[in-house]
Amino acid sequence: MFKHVFLTGPPGVGKTTLVQKACDALVSSGAAVEGFYTEEVREGGRRVGFDVVTVTGERGHLSRVRDAAGSPHSGREFTVGQYVVDLPSFEKLALPLFRNVGSAGGGGGKVFVVDEIGKMELFSQPFVRAVRQTLDRSSCTVLGTIPIPKGKPLGLVEEVRSRRDVKVFTVSKENRNAILQDILATLQTCLMHGP
Repeated sequence: MFKHVFLTGPPGVGKTTLVQKACDALVSSGAAVEGFYTEEVREGGRRVGFDVVTVTGERGHLSRVRDAAGSPHSGREFTVGQYVVDLPSFEKLALPLFRNVGSAGGGGGKVFVVDEIGKMELFSQPFVRAVRQTLDRSSCTVLGTIPIPKGKPLGLVEEVRSRRDVKVFTVSKENRNAILQDILATLQTCLMHGP
């Protein structure tokens, strides 16, 4: 029996868009939805970074392109490609969401969005711990995204992918418009067989 739903697929295929559409449908059907999305930030037509955006609309930096000057940062710098990860900003916005997910009253019917569990987010050990605890908690269903396997395996990503209680949907340009109904049907089943 699946309890969590994760989408995977190449970058830019539409995973976040599908998660947002699924959340809109879930909210319409009366489910409680919490969590966060990752959105790209564009300036003058080019991608300059990513923001973390909560389901309620709060926004914080996840990463930015290193500026030409290579601004000095205090402490250790975490980078993925050309992006410098803003760990304090990410943790300040994302970690409280995990703390709240266990405390909200009521029975099942809660969906927690984690978009995404990827290289940038995995620099945060508190985030890794929070994801594991949330997946093991009986009170909510996680709807998340993970990158497709590429290069060195990412520990937590492979852990999520191989969990018996996780249903993974692979999103492609060909199926992304048709797959939403399958995702929603699986989520509804997860919610019905909740705690």
